[in-house]
Amino acid sequence: MTRAETIAANLADVRARIAAAERAAGRAPGSVRLVAVSKKMTADDVRAALAAGQRVFGESYGQELRDKRAALEAEATPPEWHFIGPLQSNKVKYVAGQVALIHAVDSAALLEAIDARGAPQACLVQVNVAGEAQKRGVAPAELGALLDRFATLRNLRCKGLMLIPPLGASPEDARSHFAALRALRDREAGRPRPNVDLKELSMGMSDDVEIAIAEGATLVRVGTAIFGGRST
Repeated sequence: MTRAETIAANLADVRARIAAAERAAGRAPGSVRLVAVSKKMTADDVRAALAAGQRVFGESYGQELRDKRAALEAEATPPEWHFIGPLQSNKVKYVAGQVALIHAVDSAALLEAIDARGAPQACLVQVNVAGEAQKRGVAPAELGALLDRFATLRNLRCKGLMLIPPLGASPEDARSHFAALRALRDREAGRPRPNVDLKELSMGMSDDVEIAIAEGATLVRVGTAIFGGRST
């Protein structure tokens, strides 16, 4: 098979997994959206996935996002870009106003830097549910205060929460983290705030899609199962 045919076949497999997991969890068909993680993949790989019907793509590096947007903006149906990686303030210029959704906002300073770009921007808050010292994300106890900041900003909207389970966690080990994020979302959704509408849960990757969907994921971020391994 060609590279494009392999990507198309992999996408079909991932979509079938998502559909089966939706059914098993009693979820409505199409209630979970697939974010194809295309970081470190080529623009041609994204084109192949576009040709196979994929629309939403996740990038983690500002300049790479910029370059792929430029390469693919003339496509008949351009990608919907999401920024899924950690975002440094000095890279905000490549991302704010350029993507449909930023997944990993984790501080008031980053919120303000994004807002200062002056473009409407939907965001998710990354939560460090496991309390890992080496991982970014707001602590669960500090989530409410960060959500309160959205009410004070002109351009930003919070659409939900995101997490990355501990490195090396088995799919079943990740379940408790997914469930904890859902519980945090449910708790905070009961506290009305301007600019905050917590409908999205971004969680689940290639190895644990089914468990994430069972625990309420609305966005799953899948790269390896679609494009194969990457160098970094």
